[in-house]
Amino acid sequence: MKVILTADVKGTGKKGDVIEVADGYGKNFLVKKGLAKIATASTVHEAQQKKESAAFHKAEEVKALKELAAKLDGQKVVVKIKTGENGKLFGSVTAQHVAAALADMGFDIDKKKIKMDSVKALGVISAEIRLMEGVSSKITVSIEAL
Repeated sequence: MKVILTADVKGTGKKGDVIEVADGYGKNFLVKKGLAKIATASTVHEAQQKKESAAFHKAEEVKALKELAAKLDGQKVVVKIKTGENGKLFGSVTAQHVAAALADMGFDIDKKKIKMDSVKALGVISAEIRLMEGVSSKITVSIEAL
């Protein structure tokens, strides 16, 4: 019996896969529990269309992230922070500060995607923005006194 999985089933397949299973397993377990539906010509075509659509949208997302990484690469970000009389910072500069500075420049980047060490002195450092696996860019962060 051919079925289309509607959820990931350990040892059987992933969601959207069209697989051949034993009749009893298919009817009494997979279909009954809602983990699969019986494969007909129309449902197989529908599943194939969904997979193609998902692949297309994933490719578009990767393309957009690569364009964003190209725009970000080499950018200089200025973070202004309160300092004491010796030029020592109150606290430290974190990824959240850099994300806020990038937002002021028009880039909406999540602070979790910014990889850098926390900085406790004025100066210039480099940071990496990892948008997704294999897509990253390097920026320069200039820490200045308010």
